[in-house]
Amino acid sequence: MSPKTTPADQIVSKKRDSVADVSKRPLKVPTIALLIESSRASGRALLGGIAKCAHHYGPWAFYWEPGGLEKAWPKLKAKDVDGIILRDVHNLKEVLTLGIPTVVIGHSKTLIPNLVNVVTDSYAIGQMGAEHLLRCGFKHFAFYGYPGVPWSDLRLKYFGRYIRKAGFGFHVFRDFVPAANVWSKERHKMAAWLQSLPKPVGLMACNDDCGQQVIEACKLANLGVPDAVGVLGTDNDELVCGLSDPPMSSVDINFEHAGYEAALVLFRLLRGVRPVSLKINVRPTRVITRHSTDFMAVSDSYVTKALQFIRDHAHENMMVMNVASAAALSRRALEIKFRREIGCSIYEHIRRVRTDQIVRLLVETDLQVGQIAESLGFSDMQHFARYFRAGKQISPLAYRRTYGRRAG
Repeated sequence: MSPKTTPADQIVSKKRDSVADVSKRPLKVPTIALLIESSRASGRALLGGIAKCAHHYGPWAFYWEPGGLEKAWPKLKAKDVDGIILRDVHNLKEVLTLGIPTVVIGHSKTLIPNLVNVVTDSYAIGQMGAEHLLRCGFKHFAFYGYPGVPWSDLRLKYFGRYIRKAGFGFHVFRDFVPAANVWSKERHKMAAWLQSLPKPVGLMACNDDCGQQVIEACKLANLGVPDAVGVLGTDNDELVCGLSDPPMSSVDINFEHAGYEAALVLFRLLRGVRPVSLKINVRPTRVITRHSTDFMAVSDSYVTKALQFIRDHAHENMMVMNVASAAALSRRALEIKFRREIGCSIYEHIRRVRTDQIVRLLVETDLQVGQIAESLGFSDMQHFARYFRAGKQISPLAYRRTYGRRAG
């Protein structure tokens, strides 16, 4: 005879049955709408980072509409969408009416209040572009972008600030908004402006499309690239940079990591976790040097020899005396010439070039940090870490975690 059950026993039994039922039910897979274009490398990298995060924290179901909100809106209203990651658009209010977690990829607007915004780090981008052109030895500088577009104006602002800090002025092309539909008619203005600039000039463009337009205008003006005009793009869209003639240098930006971070924030929003910050910074990693800035604008033949030696031996643990010997000049005499032409000491330039080598290996390869140190002639790991930190204010391992292609 079974023991008599009490009301309390019955309640416990029901709770157990309820838990068992829930554990057997399939969990709802969140549906995430992605309104991100894929015609550019930046958009594809963002989508790649989102996909990587979904593999880690999913499964997620995706509704992807590269055509934008206008095309997707009728379908969004009819779908059971749990979250959205989209480019900023004029009619964003329609998205807000859905009342679901949203992350906005900044493109043409300022920050959208009360939403998580993904924005490029304009300060770091502008400074990195200025540093690169200064390192090339240019004494004249220029910038070309989209007037009135916040991210372009910010890149100009910080580029100019760093150029002025180095003791130089710069020129800005403001005659027209370089839209594709007017470029064929207005490129002659750009050519005339380029001809008016002091030479050689190092020019930074707000993105790769503008950089390619500058290279086209240089041909129209019969100006050599990089001998008369060094051109640096931004975003490192490898297709655009590779199709430019000559191939264009560009500031590389880690859009994949930004996509991962955007998806991770959305994952937390779906679980009711408030974000620590409403801004996700898309950071630049380094300048990818191609032929358009592969040039040292120096007039002194001894300094030219020294720069060539440093570039060719960047993988070795070289000393200043080795550079002076290669230039066939005393160390003191070369140091004076070097500071006058480049604006820094020989040792400082060696450190910059070797640090760039370390960055390239950290970002582009899967080599262990110890292997990188050994390949560049460092016998002591502590010295290697101190050397890198002095230039980047971060450890090699932390740099890889932050900027590497597998960051996240």
